Amino acid sequence: MAQYEIPLERRTLHGHFSRELEPILTIDSGDTIAFACLDSGWNVEPGVKFEPRDAELDAGHSLIGPVEVRGARARQTLEIAIQRVVPGRGGWCAAGDWETPLNRRLGLVTGGVYLKWELDAAAGIGRDERGRELDLRPFLGVLGMPPPEPGAHSTTPPRVCGGNIDCKELVAGTRLYLPIPVDGALFSAGDCHARQGDGEVSQIAIECPLEHGELTLSVRDEPRLRTPMAWTPEGWVTLGFDEDLDEASAIAIDAMLELMGREHGFERAEALALASLVVDLRVTQVVNQVQGVHALLPHDEIRFTRIP
Repeated sequence: MAQYEIPLERRTLHGHFSRELEPILTIDSGDTIAFACLDSGWNVEPGVKFEPRDAELDAGHSLIGPVEVRGARARQTLEIAIQRVVPGRGGWCAAGDWETPLNRRLGLVTGGVYLKWELDAAAGIGRDERGRELDLRPFLGVLGMPPPEPGAHSTTPPRVCGGNIDCKELVAGTRLYLPIPVDGALFSAGDCHARQGDGEVSQIAIECPLEHGELTLSVRDEPRLRTPMAWTPEGWVTLGFDEDLDEASAIAIDAMLELMGREHGFERAEALALASLVVDLRVTQVVNQVQGVHALLPHDEIRFTRIP
């Protein structure tokens, strides 16, 4: 299979989703794309934005793509094998100083903070300007395809076809599965996070440029998906998105029951009984216009033995 290097330039960047965007590259199923990307805010360096940008069409995350996968058809599944995610040398995080329902509730519409981070990808360590260190766990916040409806769509909310998923489980070694919404797939990626907690509660992770990413894109006929799922180094993950947190949870649980049926042959009620014992339900993010929840089934949590 081939590997394609995508240059970081105006032609390869965009800031919205649309099925009408011309692909920057067409690859075969099983090929790999390698690329760098700006941080989510189009920063070349702190305080310096990439130019030129369209005020309307580039209002969202800076993304590389779209990449067309030859022969991909709507309602098939796109497998994204995440091979490498190497963050750049510097990043930032922040909290407060802007209007959100959570900031209002916490009394942090003003009086916020901005922190700069030095990132050592080789050592896997991040250090802020006040000397505090964190282990890095880099992943791409945006992995997805455009909705099937025509027109320009925001990069902010995650959708069934992916996008701004912001799930910290999607590290190198993961295989993410997304339902393909449009022929050709038209896949895009970006929004590197060097470290993030479940929920991304301030609305900001350690935002940083992507120095090097490698993704292998493959088209599958099965499984037929209604919501994203992933095989991660830690376990199987199913994701749910909705404006209501309870509904997002139900979507993630429903998908997990289907997965447990496929993987282990469990009946639905049996899967729910076991899920209540071994599946962790986590809030993916609460800051992207819709709520995100993911269910995690750790590998080898359910072991089988012969009953005499």
